[in-house]
Amino acid sequence: MKTHFNINFLENATETLRAIAHPIRIAIIDMLNKNEKLSVSEIHEQLQIEQAVASHHLRILKNKNVVVVTREGKNSFYSLSSKDYYTIVEVLTNTL
Repeated sequence: MKTHFNINFLENATETLRAIAHPIRIAIIDMLNKNEKLSVSEIHEQLQIEQAVASHHLRILKNKNVVVVTREGKNSFYSLSSKDYYTIVEVLTNTL
């Protein structure tokens, strides 16, 4: 495949899209777009899923730098690293 894109960029972009491509993770991105920051407790309560499940999905998003974590005392809060990740979700919502 001939392309002007760098293979490392293509691989990283693919892995990031895979990280986003899950219903729970898309819901988390949507929630974080509407709220500047949320704790794992707030996320699991709003999505009505187990806290361990929310933590698992947040870890995947964090590992691909989709979300960032800030600590405030004993609490950790998650936020989008860039609003552009919500734009991906928004484009999908508008085209499906």
